[in-house]
Amino acid sequence: MSDRLAGKHAFITGGNRGIGLSIAQRLKAEGAIVTIASRRGSEIDGMSAVQCDVADEGSIERAFADARQLHGPISLLVNNAGIAESAPLGRTTTEMWNRILATNLTGTFLCSRGVVDEMKRARYGRILNISSIAGLGGAAYIAAYCASKHGVVGLTRALAIELAEFGITTNAICPGYVETEMMAQAMVNIMEKTGATEAQAREHLAQSNPGGRIVTLDEVASTAVDLITGVENGVSVVLPGGTRVS
Repeated sequence: MSDRLAGKHAFITGGNRGIGLSIAQRLKAEGAIVTIASRRGSEIDGMSAVQCDVADEGSIERAFADARQLHGPISLLVNNAGIAESAPLGRTTTEMWNRILATNLTGTFLCSRGVVDEMKRARYGRILNISSIAGLGGAAYIAAYCASKHGVVGLTRALAIELAEFGITTNAICPGYVETEMMAQAMVNIMEKTGATEAQAREHLAQSNPGGRIVTLDEVASTAVDLITGVENGVSVVLPGGTRVS
C-alpha cells in the first residue's frame, strides 16, 4: 500500500475488467479514490462504479456528474474503454468504422474535454490514454482500429502541449497483445480461420508483439502508475519493453 495518490479522484473508463480493472486496483493501492465507469456500472473490489457508454456524449456527462457527486472533482482520468473489430477494407462497413472511432477516439476526446476545466482550476491533472501498438504502426484487416488508435496518440500529443502550463500531463500506453478477453477472442479467430491450435495461436500473437511475448496486466498497470505519479508528458509507452515514443 502507498499514499502517493491519497485523496486524488481517479475516473477510469472500461474499468470493470482487463486493463481498466488492473489499473483501477493499482491506483486504489496507491491511495486514489477510484470511480469505475462501464456500461454495467457494477461496483468492484470496493470501488465506486457509474454507468457510462463512452460513445454517447450524454452518458459521459451523466457519469461524470455521478462520479463528482460521490467523490468530488476528478484529478486523474484513464481513457481505457475501447473495442476492436477486424475485416478487410472492402468489407469494413461505414457502421463498423463509425462504431470503432466513436468508442476509441471520440470517447477519449469527450472524456478528456469533460475533465479539463476542473483540472485547470486545480492546476493539476493526469490524463492517461490507452492506445495500442496499432496506434504507432499498421496491420492488415484492422484499418478502422488502427485509425482510431493513431488518433488517440495524436490527441495525446496535442493535449500534452496545450495543457502543460496548467500542471496537467497527458500520456499514452501502447501495448501489444495483452492477457485479456480481447486477446482470447483474437486467438479464437485465428484458430477458426487457420485451424491452428491454441498454443500456435498464442505464439502467433506473441511474435507480433515487441520482444515476442504477451504483455501482462501487471506491466500495463505498473506503467500507468509510473506515468500518473511522474512528470513525463506527451509520451507513448510501448509494451512490452517500455520504449518511450514522443
